[in-house]
Amino acid sequence: MLVPDPKVVRGLLTRYASLRIALAERDTPEGTRELEDVSYTLCVMMGTRTVQEAVEVADALLVAGAGHETPRQADGESGLPVAV
Repeated sequence: MLVPDPKVVRGLLTRYASLRIALAERDTPEGTRELEDVSYTLCVMMGTRTVQEAVEVADALLVAGAGHETPRQADGESGLPVAV
């Protein structure tokens, strides 16, 4: 089984959360479409059928990988999962 790059997964989770917040504040067709695209990508990448499952699997992947990372990465990321 292929394991997605944790940085890519973290970026998708961050984008997903940001879009959910933005759409709660102001619903736009462009934002809705982008959220659908990010949700679809998360589902495909995590091998799930729903975005909720994808977020849970992504979080578990990041938590599992956190044991193999240093507390502060060279690129400034903390290595902590993004909970949505």
